[in-house]
Amino acid sequence: MTHPLVEEAAKKAAVAWVSVGGGPAYAVWCLPQDGRLHVVVGPGEQELPGLAEAAAATVTLRGDHGGAVVTYPAQVQRIEPGGELWDAVAVTLAGKRLNSPGTAEALAERWGRECALVALTPAGDPVPAGDESGRAEPRPSAATNATRKPFRLHRVRRR
Repeated sequence: MTHPLVEEAAKKAAVAWVSVGGGPAYAVWCLPQDGRLHVVVGPGEQELPGLAEAAAATVTLRGDHGGAVVTYPAQVQRIEPGGELWDAVAVTLAGKRLNSPGTAEALAERWGRECALVALTPAGDPVPAGDESGRAEPRPSAATNATRKPFRLHRVRRR
């Protein structure tokens, strides 16, 4: 039986923060279906190191106003291409993928070759909220630019 708060937050989830093995949480887009969150990871898609091989993860979902509402443990199940579950989830998930190149069927076919599709199933009660804000230092990224001082056309006079 899933906790009602987890169930309600998961129904509305489009983005989840997932942590594997106590590591940092990564924001990933997901598809809620049948009480589970489905996530695609791999080349050309979102990166979440270790999720495809993990047995368990920690999921945090946000509320309507953007703040974290619930954090809960989840069981990770890899969905293999060609199975019943794959057919039920992959094309639906590919149709929800924003800015996807090609058709949903072609995208699902590429995921079967290159990526991992996983289902995150709630596996216990939510983690009690602590006194911490959940704030963390930004991770280093290559997507930063060096900033320069602004250019001035004239000299500013001081009085």
